Amino acid sequence: MEIKDKLFNKYSYDVQVADETIRDYINLRPSVIPHTFGRVGKRKLRVQKNVVELLVNKLMRGGTGEKLGGKLIRTHGKLQGKKTRVIAIVEKAFDSIQEKQKRNPIEMLVKAIENSSPREDVTRVEYGGVRYQVAVDVSPKRRVDMALRNISLAAIISSFDKKATLAEALANEITLAANGDVNSYAIKRKDEVERIARSAR
Repeated sequence: MEIKDKLFNKYSYDVQVADETIRDYINLRPSVIPHTFGRVGKRKLRVQKNVVELLVNKLMRGGTGEKLGGKLIRTHGKLQGKKTRVIAIVEKAFDSIQEKQKRNPIEMLVKAIENSSPREDVTRVEYGGVRYQVAVDVSPKRRVDMALRNISLAAIISSFDKKATLAEALANEITLAANGDVNSYAIKRKDEVERIARSAR
């Protein structure tokens, strides 16, 4: 099957999702530019957004000042609301992946999501005034969201006050996660969440 529309007119969307549980939540509908211009507004229709656009949206963080891993993360408004700038960063990251790995960056992104999406998490329940942490299964949509969030946070943390650009950090994190490398921040977070869930069973 020939796909005419390629991402940035370079990368084919002809990618197979190996994980059946999240296959319906990874949208690979062909689009040259990953931007729906807000046309998908309803919550139940968000799965119709292209997976690359979901990554772009996760990278558009504001300066919340939230501490992650002992580091204060602030983007100083550089990414918030500037979607075209973030799309250009993602394109540079994908070009870097293609140049170094000689593989389709969309395929690498899908593999990274599959490898870094946790299957179990914990939630708090209250019985008789006492709170407990209970292990629960993670829904497929939340699995994809958590994986994309951790990949984007890893890129922001790795480029924060460092010589590496955000595009370089994003390319590196996607490559590590796609290869199942334990040095990947997203995979470390997945392992940590699942370890806590196992102890709460």
